[in-house]
Amino acid sequence: MTEPVIEIRDVTFSYNGAAALVDVSLTIGEREFVSVIGPNGGGKTTLLKLVLGLLQPSRGEVRVFGRPPREARSRIGYVTQHGQFDLRFPVRVIDVVLMGRLGRGRGIGPFRRADRAAAEEALREVELLGLRDRPFAALSGGERQRVLIARALAVQPDLLLLDEPTANVDIKVERQLGDLLRDLNKRLTVVVATHELGFVASYVERVICVNRRVVQHPTSALTGEMISDIYGSDICAIRHDHNIAEEKG
Repeated sequence: MTEPVIEIRDVTFSYNGAAALVDVSLTIGEREFVSVIGPNGGGKTTLLKLVLGLLQPSRGEVRVFGRPPREARSRIGYVTQHGQFDLRFPVRVIDVVLMGRLGRGRGIGPFRRADRAAAEEALREVELLGLRDRPFAALSGGERQRVLIARALAVQPDLLLLDEPTANVDIKVERQLGDLLRDLNKRLTVVVATHELGFVASYVERVICVNRRVVQHPTSALTGEMISDIYGSDICAIRHDHNIAEEKG
């Protein structure tokens, strides 16, 4: 039996005594494409940071590839919720992607040939290699997000975590990002934290609903009542199951 990529057992985490996650248990297997959904403040980002080892649980255990998260970081690519870049800084696309190679046992000094090869391959995979020397500030919002995904891919990961990758992009760009992640899922486990339910219905196989506690569902099993329970109010959601079936056929 294949070992889970992510295994979380009876985890509770608190900020200054206030519980953010309570008794969370879940497993994510190899090459799954899953989404973490829930309201703002419900614990989505906290869950990702526990997987990364940036936070330590108050109780319970987190394992990534069978090891403590800190020991597995070299196998994880991470796209943060808000990329912090001063657009006045004259950094090129290739420079941003090369940041993903920092901390991989590198000493002080220039990037090596292997680092540059990995960065260029990551840009090729997101179809932006032709923009490698363009200023990052000159890109569109969707192009910047793809560059940030390339930065995570430059790690050469086996697990890709993304926190709200479709925030502040239009529907066309959201679709392009979804198609990209679906292609990457052919070789990577992909976990996306998002509040975009249309994106969830179109692409992911399984939904992890987080609002302090965790409940898991197949995407097709989500109902309006479940979503209302998660978010605490009625919201509009669109089901795309038939589109997925047609595309897979």
